[in-house]
Amino acid sequence: MYEASVPRFAAMLRNLSAILDKAQAHCDARKIDPASLTSFRLFPDMFPFTRQVQVACDAAKGAAARLAGIDVPKHEDSEQSFADLKTRIAKTLDFIESVKPAQLEGSEDRTVTIKLRGEDVKFRGRQYLFNFAWPNFYFHVTTAYDILRHNGVELGKRDFLGNPLG
Repeated sequence: MYEASVPRFAAMLRNLSAILDKAQAHCDARKIDPASLTSFRLFPDMFPFTRQVQVACDAAKGAAARLAGIDVPKHEDSEQSFADLKTRIAKTLDFIESVKPAQLEGSEDRTVTIKLRGEDVKFRGRQYLFNFAWPNFYFHVTTAYDILRHNGVELGKRDFLGNPLG
């Protein structure tokens, strides 16, 4: 469960951080106010870019903590700039990488309870990771990527995937 979670979340968060560098460079080169990208949403009922990154971080730290049976750290949702978001990603990486493989031993069968729309939903650890945590995480990372790509930031598949050899 450790190998299927912490290193995977960490790799994608590092890719997301690098994507933020490209977004900032894009704004600098074109003299675009970065807030026009950080506040952008693909559709009015979707979260803006900033919230997409926050939720991706929350999904990663939440999964690592819940699978380890420890408290999920709280992060204020006050980020506004690319630099702020990179700091959020760095804090998330620090936390998830502090979780040791031994803490996730047996977590495939651990009961994980989360609140969804005000209701407690119970999962087994494996079900939680593969059917909820991963899809939720990738949804928000992908949407953040798509927002930047839609707005002309020169990104490609390699930026999203990073180095597949790790």
